[in-house]
Amino acid sequence: MTKENTLQSTFKSQDTEEWLDIHFTRPIGLMWAKFFDRLNIHPNVVTLFAIFLGGAAGAFFYSPNLWHTLVGILLLTWANLFDSADGQLARMTGKKTQWGRILDGFAGDVWFFSIYLFICLRLTPEWGAWIWIMAAISGLIFHVKQCQLADYYRNIHLYFIKGKSGSELDNFRSVREQYHQTPWIGNWAWKVFLYSYSNYTRSQERLSPNFQAFFRKAKHRFGEELPEALRRDFRAGSLPLMKYTNILTFNTRAITLYVCLLVGEPWLYFVFELTVMNALLLYMRYKHEALCQKLLNQLDTYEN
Repeated sequence: MTKENTLQSTFKSQDTEEWLDIHFTRPIGLMWAKFFDRLNIHPNVVTLFAIFLGGAAGAFFYSPNLWHTLVGILLLTWANLFDSADGQLARMTGKKTQWGRILDGFAGDVWFFSIYLFICLRLTPEWGAWIWIMAAISGLIFHVKQCQLADYYRNIHLYFIKGKSGSELDNFRSVREQYHQTPWIGNWAWKVFLYSYSNYTRSQERLSPNFQAFFRKAKHRFGEELPEALRRDFRAGSLPLMKYTNILTFNTRAITLYVCLLVGEPWLYFVFELTVMNALLLYMRYKHEALCQKLLNQLDTYEN
């Protein structure tokens, strides 16, 4: 197997990868994945490394000192490489677990909680309570929704092009049922994760009512084996939205953060998140819901 094919085999799909990941993050992440594979390190351990590095990065953004900022940028970039490596390692070795998926999502939450916290501490002498209010609205409301929906739409897209086995598309009912069936004794950490993750999936579902109606009817009519024509039509409508899901997750967000920190105005990142990122979220959601409504109306025209 050639190096290029090895790299491509660790992609979730060509549809959902963005340029910076293809040419920078994934190649370097693959080198780390191969290194960890030789040491027989589990992907979940790599995720824990990423959580630690990203959390530590935020602490360096507390100081306006340029060298502290550069170290923080380096640590957050390194964390993102490990975040790529854990998924690539899991796909290389077949060591995919639901725990790993939940940890992977948790990693980004830790990173940005740390970043928000230390930026607010840094700006409190100048801004007072206002910076905390801005950060709370930006992070706890809008950032969360942006990442939730972007992640959901990518997994929906993967489901329609690769099927159930090629996607990490979960639903509230099945995750909450798993939570109730898991005993507390000896499983308390897993129970906490399942409860949190079920709420995460419920929030995703509430943000996408047209998709829920379309998907329920499609599965009721066709089961897991959706007609190829339906898959093709969904992919055609969903593919243009994948660039927005990428913008709303890490790379664009991180680059904007780095610029704001380097020019000494980290509060501008919150403004960017409240305006530009929310506008993209609303547009992406509108287009996706319109696509799902259209396919729902046409569903009777498809055949197995």
